[in-house]
Amino acid sequence: MNLSRGSLSRRGLLAATTATALTSAAPASAAAGGGGSGGGRRLRTGFERLAADGYALLDGERVGVVTNPTGVTRDVRHIVDVMHADERVNLVAVFGPEHGFRGTAQAGGSEGRYDDPATGLPVYDTYQKSGKALADIFTAAGVDTIVFDIQDAGARFYTYIWTLFDCMESAALAGKRFVVLDRPNPVTGRGAYGPVLHKEFATFVGRQPIAQQHGMTVTELALLFNGEFLERPVELETVRMTGWKRSEFYDASELPWVPPSPNMPTPETALVYSGTCLFEGTNLSEGRGTTRPFELLGAEGIDRKWAAAAHDAGLPGVHFREAYFAPTFSKFAGKTIGGVQLHVHDRDAYDPVRTGIALLVTAKKTWSGFAWRSDNWIDKLTGSTRVRTMIDAGAGTDEVVAAWQDDLARFRAVRRRYLHYR
Repeated sequence: MNLSRGSLSRRGLLAATTATALTSAAPASAAAGGGGSGGGRRLRTGFERLAADGYALLDGERVGVVTNPTGVTRDVRHIVDVMHADERVNLVAVFGPEHGFRGTAQAGGSEGRYDDPATGLPVYDTYQKSGKALADIFTAAGVDTIVFDIQDAGARFYTYIWTLFDCMESAALAGKRFVVLDRPNPVTGRGAYGPVLHKEFATFVGRQPIAQQHGMTVTELALLFNGEFLERPVELETVRMTGWKRSEFYDASELPWVPPSPNMPTPETALVYSGTCLFEGTNLSEGRGTTRPFELLGAEGIDRKWAAAAHDAGLPGVHFREAYFAPTFSKFAGKTIGGVQLHVHDRDAYDPVRTGIALLVTAKKTWSGFAWRSDNWIDKLTGSTRVRTMIDAGAGTDEVVAAWQDDLARFRAVRRRYLHYR
């Protein structure tokens, strides 16, 4: 496994060095502060810097954009609309991920192939496409350069980072250049937490061995993918942010929050998601079909005992409220069920992955109806059989968390090579 290598590969060094050199020459006007919080410091996204430089990075290129509703400017204009109206950009195609370019599809869906009514541009569907099939789409679209601009949620199983990986891989096969525009990690980039994927469990909710909460931005992930995991590195250029600090949560950015997917309505959802999404692998509701997905968890037959047990676990930064709710769709649609609601009161102390494990442990102990999904989806989410089998064997939270620390230490060592913000 690449994560066990003690030194950066020649290929990885070349990929990281090339991308760094290409993005360090951003114009002073784009890097300057002005307004905002933080003593005059203002965050500027990758797109803001690209536009401030007159789109010089795209000059003379036929451009395609991989994006979704989160690809917006500070005044919530979509970047596709902005670039399409600018004669300095030859925008010829759009590529939509899960949920679609304009965001009309629910989880596990996409918008298909169509012409965008607003711009007339052809929109191609990338969802569940990879390798040569996706490379052929890039070739058919007639693009020279593919630009990626999507807001991530910071968790390994959030599929947009694997759309990034698949598109990079396919762009390399098709001989296309790839440009990644950066946006903040909404749950900070302070560290990596949780189990690391074992390659035999690779799926679209985890293609490569990274931690469950990776603590990276999309440009940092692109550099990692190119340097460590792609057999054929793509011609990669990244446009990083200025004014972002690794310790900052999304609200410090002063950027508008556009839900990256229908069940990620707020930055607070992203804060808990890397832990409570594990309940997708159980017979409990993860809160889909409510106004607080991933903050509300429950099932028929659960009572106050679960909230009490979660409280007694002594988890830092979070309170648990006994809650009753009726999902409008997904698990238990139209039924009133019992469970808990998470209330994070100290974001700095809160550990979402440890909290997610503790909630699984306490749910199994307090509710006799607890069961894993029959397809063992929990193994795909956690990246191995370890979490499931240890909890089934009666392991406590501390024991489960301790079991992945060696894998996590190896990933952290590799991750450090690709971090470019303080």
